[in-house]
Amino acid sequence: MPQEQSKAEVAYLSIKHAVIEQALTPGTKLPEDVLATHLSVSRTLVREALARLITEGLVESGRKRTATVAQPSRAEAHNVFETRTCLEREVVRLVIARWTPAMGAALEGHVRNEEEAARTQPPAVCARLAGEFHIRLAHLAGNPVIERYVSELVSRCSLILAIYGNTHSSQCGIDEHKALIEAFRRGDAKSALKLMDEHLGSVQQRALMPEKKPVDEDLGSILGRYATGVSSTASTPARRGRKTA
Repeated sequence: MPQEQSKAEVAYLSIKHAVIEQALTPGTKLPEDVLATHLSVSRTLVREALARLITEGLVESGRKRTATVAQPSRAEAHNVFETRTCLEREVVRLVIARWTPAMGAALEGHVRNEEEAARTQPPAVCARLAGEFHIRLAHLAGNPVIERYVSELVSRCSLILAIYGNTHSSQCGIDEHKALIEAFRRGDAKSALKLMDEHLGSVQQRALMPEKKPVDEDLGSILGRYATGVSSTASTPARRGRKTA
């Protein structure tokens, strides 16, 4: 039984990390037989892993339909960030109240992993580690329910970044994490809340870039503009070269 549980966890984490690191992009189909073959587990364990990921909002499935990596709408994305901000503000308060030097050491250890990844790993790995900083922080808050929901929301944010966002310097996130740790050390709840709001605000801004609005222009005016440009070029007399003896 323990071996089966271990295989199930490996299958679950393998798929989850591939989604979070955007190796499996939104909309990608996840056939059970293909996953079972590549992960060397039974289809039953794959089905269990997918069920967990569906519950977490990372995978979508329907009747008689192959599971796919979820594709959250922009409206859902806004809701995710709104909820995450509320929960992480509470995490800040709880961590401040429970703070110990050991908590600071644990968070600093994670930041060192982020710095190492920034030097040696692809951006997607750095992004996953940046999210895991917040999950670790939620764990230190001492409330398993909040931890579970923060973990789910952080993972969903990775999907949102894959669909709507753009790349960002990992060093910025690392510096913001360091500033949070220092605020925790000082017991400065006001500064820590402000830093968390700004940090999540920058993540949301990066994740939800403004939609490009289609230009309200008809076919005739578009072609007319190009025709004018072509005509101007064509009407310019070509400079003839002089004959040489």
